[in-house]
Amino acid sequence: MNISTSLRRAKAPLALTAAVMLTAAACGGADAGSGGGEDGGKLSGKVAIDGSSTVAPLSSAASELYAEKQPGVQVTVATSGTGGGFKKFCVGETDISDASRPIKDEEIKTCGENNIKYKQFAIANDGLSVVVSKENTWANCLTVAQLKKIWEPGSKVNNWNQVDPKFPNEPLKLFGAGTDSGTFDYFTDAINGEEGASRTDYSGSEDDNVTVTGVSGTKGGLGYFGFSYYEENADKLKLVDIDGGGGCVKPSVSTVQDGSYTPLGRQLFIYPSDAGLKKPQVLDFVEFYVENNKKIAEDAKFIPLNDKQEKELQAALEELKKATK
Repeated sequence: MNISTSLRRAKAPLALTAAVMLTAAACGGADAGSGGGEDGGKLSGKVAIDGSSTVAPLSSAASELYAEKQPGVQVTVATSGTGGGFKKFCVGETDISDASRPIKDEEIKTCGENNIKYKQFAIANDGLSVVVSKENTWANCLTVAQLKKIWEPGSKVNNWNQVDPKFPNEPLKLFGAGTDSGTFDYFTDAINGEEGASRTDYSGSEDDNVTVTGVSGTKGGLGYFGFSYYEENADKLKLVDIDGGGGCVKPSVSTVQDGSYTPLGRQLFIYPSDAGLKKPQVLDFVEFYVENNKKIAEDAKFIPLNDKQEKELQAALEELKKATK
């Protein structure tokens, strides 16, 4: 896949700065916006996005492309984690929530209690990557059962030879997603069978750079995060194949799209609120985001939707357009 390397996860703060500068230079800028996007008219105003650190690079890439079309619109992308983003979204603080998992029942309830209605759009694919240090010469493939043995609640596994007797006597140090992260929810559900079910004695953070630094600097380190983030740090880390029952499979564009990378392949989402979509600039941005999802995914080094997913997304977009006419 020919993917630009200039738009990466590390560029999210730059995207925010650019958006603020563009808005400062533009006239207007009220939250409600002005003008119209469908006929090529200029828009202004704000689009507030918060949520998943995994999805943030997608939204940042979308905002950079959108700025070429509508420089008067300020799109801000913050990262509170999927759960943290929904906490803000469900009390009306943001227009769009980035999520690396579907919204939970309790979050749906909170949104309902605050009369926050929304739409859901699956905009890209991702595969969770299990990574070890470049110095690790033994862990080339791990089974789901081995990962569960390592990560399940109450696990006392602290040496690689406890994972497999063939592995060396090397201390095992764990790094992973913080509890507000959709990546944490997804990984624990896929590996341990229940969202949030995890041992707690590991270095957890919503900032994936912490995992990169920890694993790369520890011979016996092991961690997990989104596939796109591994791609950005492939020179520092070693990718582990996963055996979900059908043999060892490495995460890639093809294995995530065809479903063979199981159980760690997933879809990524944006949730615009109905109140947000009443603002011309938010509606226009969401339509732009969905219509350009493939380019956005490739620019941000994510895995585009497969043909079936693309058709479902475009059908959802058509429904949105009909509802907002």
